[in-house]
Amino acid sequence: MMKKFLFVAVLGIVSVAGSAQNLLLGNKVKDNWSVGLNFGGVTPLKHSAFFPNMRPTMGLELNKQLTPVVGFGLEGLWSVNTSASRTAFDNSNVSLLSKFNLNNLFGSYLGAPRPFEVEAVAGFGWLHGYVNGNGDQNDLSSKLGLNFNFNLGQEKAWTLAVKPALVYNLQGDKPEHGVRFNANNAAVEITAGLIYHFKNSNGKHYMTLGKAYDQVEVDGLNSKVNDLRSELQDQQNQSQTAQQAANQKINELQNALNACRSQKPTVVTNTNATMESYVSFRQGKATVDTAQLPNVERIATYLKNHSNATVVIKGYASPEGGAEINTKIANQRAEAVKDLLVSKYKIASTRISAEGQGVGNMFSEPDWNRVSICTLENSK
Repeated sequence: MMKKFLFVAVLGIVSVAGSAQNLLLGNKVKDNWSVGLNFGGVTPLKHSAFFPNMRPTMGLELNKQLTPVVGFGLEGLWSVNTSASRTAFDNSNVSLLSKFNLNNLFGSYLGAPRPFEVEAVAGFGWLHGYVNGNGDQNDLSSKLGLNFNFNLGQEKAWTLAVKPALVYNLQGDKPEHGVRFNANNAAVEITAGLIYHFKNSNGKHYMTLGKAYDQVEVDGLNSKVNDLRSELQDQQNQSQTAQQAANQKINELQNALNACRSQKPTVVTNTNATMESYVSFRQGKATVDTAQLPNVERIATYLKNHSNATVVIKGYASPEGGAEINTKIANQRAEAVKDLLVSKYKIASTRISAEGQGVGNMFSEPDWNRVSICTLENSK
């Protein structure tokens, strides 16, 4: 019996080694723990009627799965006393068990538990008899059995197990013979257990399979990461250059605005005269900066002072980015100036026309084309 146990253990180790190229996820120390409740019966193997002498048994178990093949469990079972004794239980058996998943051992692990699996179970325990009179009895026990596991639900968080097993009292009633497997000192144990598997670090209630990369793949990925970092750095440098150009343009426009403010008002005699004002934007933005508010206020002041005047706002984008994005942002920039005139300066929306013009080409510097051009028209 011991040789068979060792043979199964060796097979489990070989299976784990053979699947080492697969990356197991959710296999940390805190993963793959489970608890269960067991109920059933136990009856002597020989010299006794099977069912009439069966006693109810119940207990708890705590399990740890090391690999998809190998696991360990700590199990405690208590048999209900059916004799005239004053004790509720006549014996208990606390066992340390090794478990071997035969499906995964011979059929490989598929990345999730199968709906039905079979485990081979073997281990040793402490068999304690509760005796009235001179004292209790303590013996070494051994357990050999199978677990027929039904893994329930899509999450496989619960397992319903049917567990037939042989339990040997290795010391029996003749301590002078030493430890031995003797059918006369064995019992048949049939229990059913409901087991809950705690969630693992991979978010599942079981181990999953991941792809193990070799060094060539890792080197290739590292090269791609470095290329992307270099590309990102180039884009950041371009963005800084564009920002500097935009700031320069803002300063120029601000100086122009200050010069306009310092001029004395002039009377416009041409009723069909037009006037333009520029509102510039940051790269990729469609919101009006505080520095551009004087340009918008200039338009609003003119419209308030000239009740017949209207304004046409045309939004433009610089050439960076795709055509679809540029069309969208050009339209948003025109609408942003319109919304500000309506909401902040209370200009009627019927006096304002706003539309996007896509990529602008009014200025030699591409970054200067991120503007909304506001053209005032004054007619009778």
